[in-house]
Amino acid sequence: MNYSTLSKEEQNLAFAEIKKKYQALQREKLSLDISRGKPSSEQLDLSLPLLDMLSSNYKNPKGAGDYRNYGYLDGIPEAKALFAELLEVSSDMVFVAGNSSLHLIYDVISDAYCFGIQGNVPWSKTKVKFLCPVPGYDRHFTILDKFGIEMIAIPSSPIGPDMDLVEQLVQDPEVKGIICVPRFGNPDGGIYSDETVERLANMKVGASDFRIYWDNAYFIHEFYPDSPKLKNIFDACKTAGNIDRVIEFASTSKITFPGAGVAVIVMGENNMKEFKKNAFVRTISYNKLNQYAHVLFLKDSETVKSIMAKHAEMLKPRFDTLEKALEESFSDCDYVDWTIPKGGYFVSLNVMQGTAKRVVELCKNAGLILTPAGATYPLGIDDLDRNIRLAPSCTVQEELQIACNVLVCAIEYAILEKLTTEE
Repeated sequence: MNYSTLSKEEQNLAFAEIKKKYQALQREKLSLDISRGKPSSEQLDLSLPLLDMLSSNYKNPKGAGDYRNYGYLDGIPEAKALFAELLEVSSDMVFVAGNSSLHLIYDVISDAYCFGIQGNVPWSKTKVKFLCPVPGYDRHFTILDKFGIEMIAIPSSPIGPDMDLVEQLVQDPEVKGIICVPRFGNPDGGIYSDETVERLANMKVGASDFRIYWDNAYFIHEFYPDSPKLKNIFDACKTAGNIDRVIEFASTSKITFPGAGVAVIVMGENNMKEFKKNAFVRTISYNKLNQYAHVLFLKDSETVKSIMAKHAEMLKPRFDTLEKALEESFSDCDYVDWTIPKGGYFVSLNVMQGTAKRVVELCKNAGLILTPAGATYPLGIDDLDRNIRLAPSCTVQEELQIACNVLVCAIEYAILEKLTTEE
């Protein structure tokens, strides 16, 4: 419904009806949650064979060292080769670690803060700014805030950040980085265009220690085989003579088990040498048995694609349910819009300006937990109070439909409440 076309009397009548509907939902004492992008139990079951890849009589792989022991700081050769194939880079650019790519991002930022990058002044001793495409991933912003880094919000679209603004701001030597989720972005589900990738690779920057932090978390998490691909940024940077400009992160968190997967960092020779030097101080080695179990289970890129196709079969209906609910209620509403991703784990919802916090509050009071309004912006500040991240992946279909009913009711309630109280 296009609420703006209603008379004041009609708005008041509609609000009274929505109040009754909302109160009825409250009486149901629901307990629902679409706040985080977690795989469902059915998805996790797909990786149960992973638990049987290693047995008690396991000794060591043919022709390699004993993976039960120390060594292989940058990961076992088989794991490096597998991720090199998946990410389309050479294996010497791949460092295989523990289960968390977020941890690797933290490590890289921490290293720069404590020791500097390639002989530059440590960030702890200078002013540091980061460009943050918004809406974006809240945990990125949490890390940057932890180190006192000034975050500059950059408006973003489904094809990437506003590159005119990015190219202008990176000339400032205090701007040390931009942090991105380039494919099936969190939360908008967008995919950076070839032009965006090329401009990031070729732009002139003011800081020699400027880096692109390329969190490619959903690089293979597509709903359709023909989903748009992401241009290889290392190829673009190599052509531009800026191979050290980008540091890529990925993991198996939503391929196998989020809490027990394998994460990788990908970088050029100079960055890799420096990262290994710092990693050597932090640890002797990561969990190589888990790395090897993943190699045995995932095998190669074709096997991974077949596994991800099964994930898509389970995920897509959930996203369809959410899209249908929003479409049926708000297709002709000027105040509400949302993304329709072709992969990943999130939908970016924009509600009436000034009502996102109210929508989240109303949902909570009716038993539905959403990601806090503003979480998709640095410091949790969405000046327009519009954006809400939705994550339908972990809720069973029957409960998801109920969650959608609560969400729609809360959005309608917030809109009509605002319209009927405005002078």
